[in-house]
Amino acid sequence: MDTLSYKTLSANRATVTKEWVVVDAAGQHAGRLGAKVAKLLRGKYKPNFTPHVDCGDNVIVINAEQIVLTGNKWTDRIYLSYTGYPGGQRENTPASLMKKGSDRLLKKVIKGMLPKNRLGDQLLRNLYVYGGSEHKHEAQQPKSIDINSLK
Repeated sequence: MDTLSYKTLSANRATVTKEWVVVDAAGQHAGRLGAKVAKLLRGKYKPNFTPHVDCGDNVIVINAEQIVLTGNKWTDRIYLSYTGYPGGQRENTPASLMKKGSDRLLKKVIKGMLPKNRLGDQLLRNLYVYGGSEHKHEAQQPKSIDINSLK
C-alpha cells in the first residue's frame, strides 16, 4: 500500500488560486449576504480550504445601498465602538452608518463574521464594497456570481 497517496494536502500562499468575484447586493438581507460573502472571503467553498491560510477570493459587492433590514433594525439595532478615551463609547445605528457611506454597514457586518485575528484583517482587505452598480476592478475580469445559489 502506498501511504503517500493518503497524505492530506494543506494549501499555502503559493498553491492557492484566488479569483475575483462580483456579488450584487440589491434586495438582499444584510446578515444572510454577509455570511455568504464571509465564506467566500475565507475560501470555505473551495475543496482545498485551509483554516489558517488566506485561500478565499477577492469579492466585489455592488449595490450596497440597496440592502434590506427587516423590522425596526434600521433604528433599533445599536453598534458600539470605543475611542479609547474615558467616556468615549459611541453608538451607531445602521441608518447612521448608511448616511456616512453606503459601504460602512456591509463592511461592519462582514467584519463581525470573520476571524478576530491577523488573518481576519488580511481577509477584510480582499473585500471591496460599492454603493452603486459601477466598480473600478474591470481589469481583473471578475466573474459575476449568484449569491442565492450558495449555501
